[in-house]
Amino acid sequence: MGARNGNKNYSLELEKILKNTENKGKKLFLHSCCAPCSSYVLEYLRGFFQITVFYYNPNITEQEEYLKRMAEQKRLIEEFNRQLLEGEVSGYLIKVEEGDYPKGLFFEAVKGLEQCKEGGERCFVCYELRLRRTAEQAKEAQADYFTTTLTISPLKNAGKINEIGERLSKEYGVLFLPSDFKKKNGYKRSVELSKEHGLYRQNYCGCVFSRNGAHEKSAVVALDKE
Repeated sequence: MGARNGNKNYSLELEKILKNTENKGKKLFLHSCCAPCSSYVLEYLRGFFQITVFYYNPNITEQEEYLKRMAEQKRLIEEFNRQLLEGEVSGYLIKVEEGDYPKGLFFEAVKGLEQCKEGGERCFVCYELRLRRTAEQAKEAQADYFTTTLTISPLKNAGKINEIGERLSKEYGVLFLPSDFKKKNGYKRSVELSKEHGLYRQNYCGCVFSRNGAHEKSAVVALDKE
């Protein structure tokens, strides 16, 4: 089943929108956290929407990591556009826009939530931080929809992400595209595409808290194998 919030099935809601041919060719402003997470989403939607990928991730603590992910994002989009131009696939060319990188913004936003468990309230603040900027940019670009690749991850709360998106949609006057991209083997396909295109696939979301959590998990796994 798709992610639910009350009686909502976000995966099914997205399917209904895609079945409506009146929406074909409309402009989608897509927030992306990284190339691997965007891979399946772009493959899935590029034949339906005119997509602008918005890379905005002030949560990434280390600039080197931020730049590495941005480079991979651009490389993947270039490859997808090459496939289109050479007739391997059909659809629309994908644009990319890089947001700013205000390193202190994330820490200001999550102040007081440093001890929260990964996946909790601190992450919800981070979702909104990135989605709000996406909605702002989508409105400025006169896009028809905005959404995020974040629901591709099994570790992300898709219900909460959609809840935030719907609230921001009302605030900014831009339609939010509902999703639970990990469903219908979406996450599995993103892993396959990452291997196919040789994408750098990180093992943490981006902030120092998620990085430390990933290191702790790795240490536990190592101990278990001894």
